[in-house]
Amino acid sequence: MNLTLFDLDGTLIPVDSDHSFGQFMVEVGWVDGEVWGARNDEFFAQYNAGMLDLPAYVEFATSAFRSRPIEEALAMRERFMAEVMQPALRAEARALVEKHRAAGDLIALVTATNEFVTTPIAAAFGIEHLIAVQLERDAQGRYTGAIHGVPSFREGKIARVESWLQSLGAQSAGFERITFYSDSTNDLPLLERVSHPVATNPSPALAQIASERGWPQIQLFA
Repeated sequence: MNLTLFDLDGTLIPVDSDHSFGQFMVEVGWVDGEVWGARNDEFFAQYNAGMLDLPAYVEFATSAFRSRPIEEALAMRERFMAEVMQPALRAEARALVEKHRAAGDLIALVTATNEFVTTPIAAAFGIEHLIAVQLERDAQGRYTGAIHGVPSFREGKIARVESWLQSLGAQSAGFERITFYSDSTNDLPLLERVSHPVATNPSPALAQIASERGWPQIQLFA
């Protein structure tokens, strides 16, 4: 069996789900449109520049919904999926996932976006295994704004993938081929670790690195 890993934002979808969820929070009036929206854009720019303070961002991003009853937050997440994410699920990306599923690969979605936002997106792709930033909860099950465990970000993606494989009774060395699709230099640690890195809708910086190293490049979206 081969192992295939997919990044999410900018790779399987042509938007950033984390940033888009923040924009949606502004649109539905759950946060202050001007101040909160501007801060959301600042964090997104930091991510694209490779300088994101992830704990600070998670605390900020979850502030939009964590004080509300969980049922209300989940209902709003369903609206986000229907109104924003479903139109972003492109046939080209679905076909790529299905190609690897048909080949019998073990597949996982490995993303630095939190589990609250990404759980229904992984389900929409039919991907059983989601490795996302886990959110800490208090004794009452409420989100605290902190990260639980190792975040699946940069080098943390390697640690989380290895931990996930161990939970399945496997290890990366046991696979003949490990493919990882990503668009971002934030994923260089994992791209450099796998046997078959694929720069997918790559940023200019990743496209240059891929060209220098002879990595394949693909464009799923125009």
